[in-house]
Amino acid sequence: MPDSTPSAALSRAELLAAVQHAINTKTKPPGSLGRIELLAEKIAMLQGTVTPRMETAALTIFAADHGIAAEGVSAFPQEVTVQMVLNFLAGGAAANVFAGVTGMALRVVDAGIATPIDHPVLIVERIGAGTANSAISPAMTAEQLDQARATGARLALEGDLDAVCFGEMGIGNTSAATLIAHKLTGVSLEVLTGRGTGVDDAGLAHKRDVLTRAAARTGTLAPWDAMAEYGGFEIAMMAGAMEAAAKAGRLVIVDGYIASSAALTVISAAPELQAAMVFAHSSAESGHAAVMEHLGETPLLHLDLRLGEGTGAVLAWPLIRAAVAMLNDMASFESASISGAL
Repeated sequence: MPDSTPSAALSRAELLAAVQHAINTKTKPPGSLGRIELLAEKIAMLQGTVTPRMETAALTIFAADHGIAAEGVSAFPQEVTVQMVLNFLAGGAAANVFAGVTGMALRVVDAGIATPIDHPVLIVERIGAGTANSAISPAMTAEQLDQARATGARLALEGDLDAVCFGEMGIGNTSAATLIAHKLTGVSLEVLTGRGTGVDDAGLAHKRDVLTRAAARTGTLAPWDAMAEYGGFEIAMMAGAMEAAAKAGRLVIVDGYIASSAALTVISAAPELQAAMVFAHSSAESGHAAVMEHLGETPLLHLDLRLGEGTGAVLAWPLIRAAVAMLNDMASFESASISGAL
């Protein structure tokens, strides 16, 4: 974390005023850098200093399988999960390419893939061989949830990082995200349920029927209970990671719909942790807009992404670094001897 000593004696109100003054007196008309200015302000307030640091970040991809995939909610078979994990490990996925371009380290975690993988680089933290079928029973036990949450927390705090990104892989996980979002926002399944990996019209209708049956098993749920009933091991581990990183003052760059369902769980349980989260992009998955509206968030990017893997979070990293550089390195009217009457 940066040295916040110059701002340590300020109250939050005084710090906010100092940050806003620093931004507004840069060599530009006030507000002319739009949301970049708001982003810089958010990071400065998170780190408690007018001169924040945003130099290091890493992407962790959590992978696991879902019992609800047996209901035919995905256009792809479950074995694609393990095949894509092998692709990550070989460096061939979009997440690998984007992380490489942005200079971000990437690691892959087996949170509960149905078929175990023996690979020297894979981080094995298996909770089980996939969750139970949440259409007929809870996806995981309370003990499994606690294990996933604790493991994610431990992994989130490794390394000297200013920001963390989390991605996911698991056939059936848009169904899990939709059920979590439905229980925690109250938005209808009709609105939230999307095509996921690309199901056709008949497949979408079938998916809605399955999710309706699954949702009917339970009534109103507390945030972490909703995760246990309907989440995946990878989503639960991601949520535990987000929770711990946010509490530690690390910036959490939230990817798309699946990652946002994890963030929604954390925020629903501890609203103050939303201050540490930046939502990277507006997913093309239909339920994401409803979750963003519920949280009062407007994501940074709109690129029609719906891949997952943390791809959108990684693409947002250069904007985040630029916002901090603007605050730290851009001249002020006074330092540049320019009239402030723009």
